[in-house]
Amino acid sequence: MTTEHHSSPVSSSPGAAGPGLKRELKVADAAAFSVGLIGPVGVMALLGAGAAGILGRGATWAFVFALVAVSLVAYGFVKLSRNIAHTGSVYATVGLTLGARAGFVAGWALFFGYVTIGAGSGIEISLFVTQLLNDVGLDVAPDWIWVTIVALAVVVLLGRRPVHVITRSLLYAELIGAVLVTVLNVVVLVRLGVGAAPAGRHLSWDFLALPSGTDVGLIAGAAVFGFLAFAGFEGAATLGEETSNPKRDIPKALKIAIVVVGAFYLLSIVAQSLGYGTSAAGVKQFAGSAAPYGDLARTYVGSWLADLLTLAAVVSLFAIFLGTLSGASRVLFALSRDTGIARPVAKLSPQGSPVNALSVVAVVVLLVVVGERLSGAAVLDATYWALTVGTIALLVAYVLATVGAVRFLFFSRRTDTPRWQIVVPVLALALVLYTIYKNAVGLEAPYSWFPYIVAAWLLVGLAITFRTGLVERVRVALAASTGDGREAPSAVADGTAPPQRPASRDDEDVVA
Repeated sequence: MTTEHHSSPVSSSPGAAGPGLKRELKVADAAAFSVGLIGPVGVMALLGAGAAGILGRGATWAFVFALVAVSLVAYGFVKLSRNIAHTGSVYATVGLTLGARAGFVAGWALFFGYVTIGAGSGIEISLFVTQLLNDVGLDVAPDWIWVTIVALAVVVLLGRRPVHVITRSLLYAELIGAVLVTVLNVVVLVRLGVGAAPAGRHLSWDFLALPSGTDVGLIAGAAVFGFLAFAGFEGAATLGEETSNPKRDIPKALKIAIVVVGAFYLLSIVAQSLGYGTSAAGVKQFAGSAAPYGDLARTYVGSWLADLLTLAAVVSLFAIFLGTLSGASRVLFALSRDTGIARPVAKLSPQGSPVNALSVVAVVVLLVVVGERLSGAAVLDATYWALTVGTIALLVAYVLATVGAVRFLFFSRRTDTPRWQIVVPVLALALVLYTIYKNAVGLEAPYSWFPYIVAAWLLVGLAITFRTGLVERVRVALAASTGDGREAPSAVADGTAPPQRPASRDDEDVVA
């Protein structure tokens, strides 16, 4: 039984400098933030082809595997978000369940995941901008770094706006693109069904057929594309201090984002796989395509839809760029506010936006982009490299959040969650850990380097936690953020009960 959470207009977050983050968002805004951060239209403009390169005509299984695993992971996020509302997302949930040090490392991993996925999405914008310019008759190919830098500048300007402007921008950007892609998917499937598809293609169940010799390990290896496709589903949790009723609305938003995006992905990957054809030639064309939307639109509808879909992909990728950087800025804001490190980063604009944190995030993204450009990477390689690093970092954060959920839900005696449900997060852990393993062992360079890059980043974060007094400051700040007058969950992990502020009626959200 959950008591309604009546929150004040402005959050009173521990250690915040200046005005607090404003509680002004509803469930639709939170869901829009997660969906926009995922960016399903931009994702399916490229990642389906990546999965096809590994699983051939069975690329759909990469998304099925990831949908199941993400749904299992989401169980822990949904349960914890009913009890913990904090702009730090997994930083707070892990910190309040496994301890302050683990929480900081989880937030550090989430921040890195958002930054690198944002960088990859920004680089990918250049791919589709060039294609769009060529499609309208302009024979130009701007260097991808300049397109990315321009996009980054626009993101920083828009990201400084009030949070409701950001969430609405993300929603509208994805809605327009999703409608266009859905129209294409339906046309492809209808033409296949009535026998009017090119090259004699037709509807079949061949999209479920895997290449001979395929095993679970290969599917897990391809699932990195599926996990990347859902990266950011937890984004709504970073709005824990900007949502009017976070402990009710954020769990709903997470569920909505997974259901809507999952359905969109399955429809899209089936249409793409069958649209290209499941023959060896069709699979090769699909796997090698840098623009599946454009290819299928020209083949099944006309060049006009191909151009619109390319534009939609640009807009969706920009939405991902905006969403990931906005999410990263909120995580960095929370880390800076609660640790007391780099206090200027924890300052807010008069509108309640973490503008200083956003500026720092933009600089870090710029460093990633410049580093990749100096390596001589082509636009597609640079995109995949950044996205893969980000996905591995996110999976680490998911592991810590899931372990925290297990401890809090089943071993803290703070909830009456049925014991049999422990199988859900345990399965999630098994699937995520196996996926990390398959993407860390036996790969060729440069992909073999990426787990070490993530590990190095995590070690830096771990080293920071040994700064004198940092863990205690984080523990106190997180304890105060529970705001219910009860022993903070971190006491379960740390063995101590940190100071708390008195309970207030506005903060009630008691799970009986």
